Amino acid sequence: MQKTMMDARIDSFLYLYPVIKLLSFNQQGLRDASVIQCAGIHHPPPGNLMTFISNLRRRILIAMALAPMLTIAPAHAQKVPDTVRIGYQKSSTLITVLKTRGTLEQRLGALGVKVTWHEFASGLPLLEALNVGAIDISADVADTVPVFALAAGAQLTYIAQEAPSPSAQAIVVKADSPIKSLADLRGKRIGFAKAAGAHYLLIAALEKAGLSLKDIQLAYLAPADGRAAFERGAIDAWVIWDPFLAAVERQSQVRVLSDGRGLADYQRYYLASTPFAKARPDVVKVVVNSLLETGKWVKQSPRDAANLLAPVWGLDAATIEQANARRSYDVRAVVPERLAEQQKIADAFLAEGLLPKKVNATAVPVF
Repeated sequence: MQKTMMDARIDSFLYLYPVIKLLSFNQQGLRDASVIQCAGIHHPPPGNLMTFISNLRRRILIAMALAPMLTIAPAHAQKVPDTVRIGYQKSSTLITVLKTRGTLEQRLGALGVKVTWHEFASGLPLLEALNVGAIDISADVADTVPVFALAAGAQLTYIAQEAPSPSAQAIVVKADSPIKSLADLRGKRIGFAKAAGAHYLLIAALEKAGLSLKDIQLAYLAPADGRAAFERGAIDAWVIWDPFLAAVERQSQVRVLSDGRGLADYQRYYLASTPFAKARPDVVKVVVNSLLETGKWVKQSPRDAANLLAPVWGLDAATIEQANARRSYDVRAVVPERLAEQQKIADAFLAEGLLPKKVNATAVPVF
């Protein structure tokens, strides 16, 4: 399969993290993007890896001289952060509600803390930004995403977890597709976002059918690209999560081949950079408590929540209400006993050759 730009960025993140942790290169134009552009860094070219690393180190030094805008302060500064930078994606329902209502600006303003918001296409670039210090707190990402970050040695602290929502992601095919069972996926072209919860759902579904990723044609696609490819028939099946799942169900003629029930719990995690969590536990506490309250409100007032989110997401309220019905939004503390599936996910990705090393997914800092 021909690598996309996103694949190249993911591979760079996994294998060159000790070098690139000095810079941010997410898709949202965060302030370190200009540093990368100055340095002429795009994605690793083919060829000698050590030569590339050497050149990259030299370019970083040049870039640092041109644009001293690292978010990590020197050790001697030790200034307590007075701004919290929050990253999120379209499926970050609770954070989106808080952002739309201005709740955190009001509550954190009382502590003298400002809030800035940064949107990402999916979970992996979101955690890339967290790892390199471009943001401080990450809204919920699928349970698969932190595994890739941990494999790269990232300093992340788990601050909260949403209880399982297995039916909030699924493998869909066209209503008239000849694919009738998971076994029928053999040899088919399947689209999904790399490292997303959908990625693990596909691995688990294929395993149930006695298959593996080697038995299918992979198409790594962000949600918007996946929808477009699915609609024009460029892929035979699409593995996707809500609200994108609810949107395609309501707007197209599709059939759910399998959701996550019995295959993947689909727990979502909120994270903070470990340095920020240590420096501002008061801020993290406010965010977590606000998430807990908001999760209860969304489940107790589904129509009001859908009406609030509709103009923000650009979806009709009925689609959002359908999507929200499949999410638990039960925000709870992270405890080691609830991280068992994290280890299972890590081992599955390692077996598929997608992680560079074994990860202990339960030995992580928790808030």
